[in-house]
Amino acid sequence: MKSELIVDVQSNEISVALLEDSRLVSLQKESRGIAYAVGDIYLAKVKKLMPGLNAAFVNVGYEKDAFLHYLDLGPRFSSYSQYVGELLANKKHIPQLQKKNLLPEIDKHGAIADVLSPGQELLVQIVKEPISSKGPRLTTEISLTGRYLVLMPFCDKISVSQKIKSGEERTRLRQLLGSIKPKNFGIIVRTSAEGKKVAELNTELKALMKCWEDALAKAQKVSAPALVFEEESRIVTALRDIFSTSFQDIYVNDSEITQQIRNYVSIIAPESRDIVKEYTAPEPIFDKFGITRQIKSSFGKTVSFRSGAYIIIESTEALHVIDVNSGNRSKASSDQESNALEVNLRAADEIARQLRLRDMGGIIVIDFIDMAKQEHRQALFDHMKEVMANDRARHNILPLSKFGLMQITRQRVRPALDIVTTESCPSCFGKGEIQPSLLFTDTLKEKLDYLINDLHQRNFIMYVHPFVDAYIKKGLLTSLYRKWRTELGRNFKIMPDQSLAYLQYRVIDSQKNEIDLKEEKDMASAATKTKNKAKNRGTNPNDE
Repeated sequence: MKSELIVDVQSNEISVALLEDSRLVSLQKESRGIAYAVGDIYLAKVKKLMPGLNAAFVNVGYEKDAFLHYLDLGPRFSSYSQYVGELLANKKHIPQLQKKNLLPEIDKHGAIADVLSPGQELLVQIVKEPISSKGPRLTTEISLTGRYLVLMPFCDKISVSQKIKSGEERTRLRQLLGSIKPKNFGIIVRTSAEGKKVAELNTELKALMKCWEDALAKAQKVSAPALVFEEESRIVTALRDIFSTSFQDIYVNDSEITQQIRNYVSIIAPESRDIVKEYTAPEPIFDKFGITRQIKSSFGKTVSFRSGAYIIIESTEALHVIDVNSGNRSKASSDQESNALEVNLRAADEIARQLRLRDMGGIIVIDFIDMAKQEHRQALFDHMKEVMANDRARHNILPLSKFGLMQITRQRVRPALDIVTTESCPSCFGKGEIQPSLLFTDTLKEKLDYLINDLHQRNFIMYVHPFVDAYIKKGLLTSLYRKWRTELGRNFKIMPDQSLAYLQYRVIDSQKNEIDLKEEKDMASAATKTKNKAKNRGTNPNDE
């Protein structure tokens, strides 16, 4: 199986697509200006206690107060609270956690009012991003994640990933880390640590300890609420969780991000450094690798798969509902039971892909086609567990109920990826009236004229819908594209972009920054100018 990672860097966000045999299986979008991301550590202040919920609302600077439940305080909260109090009381000295004696664990059935008070300052970590009307979800059990290890202050345990099956290797890692681990710090050994030498693990452990110390030093200098630790680069964070040495290629369309990824890969897998390649072609990188088309076909309400069968995905605040339909597939076999099993198995494949692709979390209810035979119901259950085995998110799958429903819970740490595949009209902007589409080429020429002669732009690229691009470039010697370049100069290119609507366009300057042309105003003014020109010529623009 060929695995490729495609990174699309835009001015406002970074998209990371994972392809397996050219098929899109995972898509992550990270805003370049995002705040309150999972893993960030804040110095926060308790705003109010909610005894009925056994929780507290905490101010981290977000418009909605963050939520901290009693169970998210951790068993070592007494030690944590004492340490944070010392840290904030003495601004000149960072107390050494290694030299402290940990206090007894708190009662897991205790009350929030017994351990917290309004106005109290805490070091908290975001475990769930703000979702819908809810603020971030917090924990005081701080953890710092690396490639091989997870460092946890106020803990003294060593845990090894269950995915490391070898008992000998598990024992080796446990003994190795036990010899280098600082006192009062716990460690979770990740699957990627399997087979690694002590020098590599020790280097990463020191780096994580440095991150912890830097966060403490910053907490002493700021006033709550304030961010005290965030990942060095969100793209590196995203790559850390999905990177595999099985990747054949990593393509990136930005030189700076390419270098960041290459440096990171050089550290964690030096032998794979050369697979990171910069993409420099003018064609959008997602169009080049067929990702745009797959996104538009995979993120709608209805998703088709083999032989005419399809699934319908509906999402609510409480849960996600998926309905499986055979479509015209039912005509392919006279045996209804066998046909239902086949459709359900193929639907399970697509549903497992959709859960990863959309990063759907929480409760998922699937209405499969009814099957009478118990062995078929069991086969479907076993198959769903098999196809979801590679899903990195924690999940739990229940067998089919009497009503033919399968229930899945899947870890949710951020909002589900919701991409609107329908296209709004770029000409009327929802008003219900559009300018004559025949005049769109006149609008494009006026935009080019404006960019070149008024804004003095050079070497820019105008992206249009592929159909419009084909029309403009029709005819080798008589094309509009050739005519415009003759009249206006050759300091621009027109390229197709599958992500655009039919009468939509965008312009990227020579520095790869998008030029805001104030679409709605400009479209109206351009149409007015065209009509005025036609009026002055004594012609009707609709007759041209």
